[in-house]
Amino acid sequence: MGVWQTALTVLQEAQPPVIPDGAHAMTVVIEYPPGDPGAPPHRHPGGPAFGYVIEGEMRFELEGEPERVIRAGEAFWEPGGDVIHYSDGNASDQSTLRFTVTMLCDPTQPMLVVVEEAELEQRKHLRAARPS
Repeated sequence: MGVWQTALTVLQEAQPPVIPDGAHAMTVVIEYPPGDPGAPPHRHPGGPAFGYVIEGEMRFELEGEPERVIRAGEAFWEPGGDVIHYSDGNASDQSTLRFTVTMLCDPTQPMLVVVEEAELEQRKHLRAARPS
């Protein structure tokens, strides 16, 4: 038996939404210094995103889901579209966070859109309860 036959480890499986015609994939590496809050609340209107934490710990929160910490070696995904991504910041004040994300992008949509405060207020009922 060759090594290739046992070398595969499944990190996650997901049922993504329909991928638009003409979509392309983009893979990026993001690195935040210790304690960095990450991107402001945003969405990926063009399609889903699949990620993997290379180093450190990420504070991760999607609309409708409780905030959680994703550690090095763990994978995550988000459906894109209308769903707000509240947090992708560094959960540690001591170490760097590095993660990779592959996004499926609709060429007619921006890759990332920051959500304005007025919309966050309108949709606050969709956000999971925050710990006290």
